[in-house]
Amino acid sequence: MFCTSCGANLAAGSAFCPACGTRLERSPQDVRLEQPLVSAPAGPAPLAPVYGPAMDYATWGNRAIGYIVDSLLVGVVVAVIYALAGGMIAAVAGLAGREAASGICCLTLVLFPLASLAVGLYNRVYLVAQRGSSIGQALVRVKVVDGNGRLLSQQTALIRLLAQVGMGFVPVLGLIDLLWPLWDERRQTLHDKAVGCYVINYPGARV
Repeated sequence: MFCTSCGANLAAGSAFCPACGTRLERSPQDVRLEQPLVSAPAGPAPLAPVYGPAMDYATWGNRAIGYIVDSLLVGVVVAVIYALAGGMIAAVAGLAGREAASGICCLTLVLFPLASLAVGLYNRVYLVAQRGSSIGQALVRVKVVDGNGRLLSQQTALIRLLAQVGMGFVPVLGLIDLLWPLWDERRQTLHDKAVGCYVINYPGARV
């Protein structure tokens, strides 16, 4: 930088020439160079708000129909067992007497809940983990997924089933669980929330 009057060598940012005293005119470029740089504020960047996964959640009506179909399936299996057990008891009563028939009758009382559990494990745990849908859910084209859209593991599907069955033993709680999707933003039941899963529409569901 040089004085425009006497040509003396000047220090950067000088307002007057030290040799002749001439007031120096500063160019806009010099002014910009002297302005301090504004640094970004320290600390981590603010996090964006986190929302639930964007999915095509199944309607309550479809979920209710799927639940009814699954319940009827259990009822049919139990009815078949009742019919077979009744015929067996009648035959044993005619051949071996009433005492033997009474013993078989008591045994069948234990088989009914076991049969219901077996159907539930296959339909609501194995099938849900393998393809995402029970038989009733496949009929209405919905499936069960986790927060990343993946199928549940068999362990998670089992916990979900046990949560639903456990709520059914508490008066009114089972009904509240069934109706919860009506006012829930993501149309989850309470047993869905227990394992963090969602029921979504899935046109490609297999029956």
